[in-house]
Amino acid sequence: MAENRRVLLVARPQGMLRAEDFSIAVEPLPALADGQFLVRNHYASLDPAMRGWMDDVPSYLPPIPLGATVRAGTIGVVVESRTLDYPVGQWVGGLNGLEDYSVGAEGGTTRKFDASRLAKVTNYLSILGGVGLTAYFGFLEECQPQPGQTLLVSGAAGAVGSLVGQLGKLHGCRVIGIAGGAAKCAKLIDRYGFDAAIDYRGKDVAALSAAIRAAAPDGVDMVFENVGSDILDAALLNLRRNARVALCGLISEYNSEQRIGARNLWSLIVHHAQIRGVLATEFLPRFPEAREQLEAWLTEGKLTIDEHIEEGLENAYPAFMRLFDGSNQGKMILKIA
Repeated sequence: MAENRRVLLVARPQGMLRAEDFSIAVEPLPALADGQFLVRNHYASLDPAMRGWMDDVPSYLPPIPLGATVRAGTIGVVVESRTLDYPVGQWVGGLNGLEDYSVGAEGGTTRKFDASRLAKVTNYLSILGGVGLTAYFGFLEECQPQPGQTLLVSGAAGAVGSLVGQLGKLHGCRVIGIAGGAAKCAKLIDRYGFDAAIDYRGKDVAALSAAIRAAAPDGVDMVFENVGSDILDAALLNLRRNARVALCGLISEYNSEQRIGARNLWSLIVHHAQIRGVLATEFLPRFPEAREQLEAWLTEGKLTIDEHIEEGLENAYPAFMRLFDGSNQGKMILKIA
């Protein structure tokens, strides 16, 4: 008889995550009520945002309760159903959890899709999932790009950052990426088509600011920020007038007990610049539009997406931690089924 394994949050993380903050529960499959369906999760998306959901602080989603399944985006197949809207065999995606099986209900947010449309079904968790939607709306709506302008992307070798840089090139921008290490910097140029790459390793704010200035002597029109701390401070020292800063993430501080924050915000005043938070769900009604365009660019060979897939629910913790030590080589995905 099938059982359901669930990764539970059992302790509030204090600074860096520990394996002891999680446990795996094994339970019988839940019984379905009318209008519900059971999904066998095949893959789960591992994203830095999940770290914030583990803290008991106000956010755009409620904190994960202690003893509850760790929330995650998943894709899988309906294996049992008590609704005609979601037949057995249908591929679906939604915000569920790190678990073998999830229960959905008609009228909910679970999305149906045709798994045969793309060469990789995992693309529905990467370029057509939260990563692609965040890059699409964060860049086009919050950065408001114009041809000929200069875009600076931090965390540029990551899943979101690499897509933002490519979107910048598609829209006629000059694109500079910041990443950690020579290999990742080379990848920005050779694989993703960036115009310049800056290695942040071994550089303080002054040195990093100088490196940005060397790559963009006239300053940058747009900053797509994924890292925060010193990297954001260096970017703020290189703004042009009316620059736009899209604040997507602060991954350098997610596991810090004391968060530093930005210290050069005065630069926003000097350059009549603005900073806005990036939250893809603000554009929920336009998700179909974004997915259609992203799929078209992907199939036309205009966008490249790399995926790093680790296997086994029991490996959720080490796979997740790759996001914070930089050892992942693309969008981090956990294969469950």
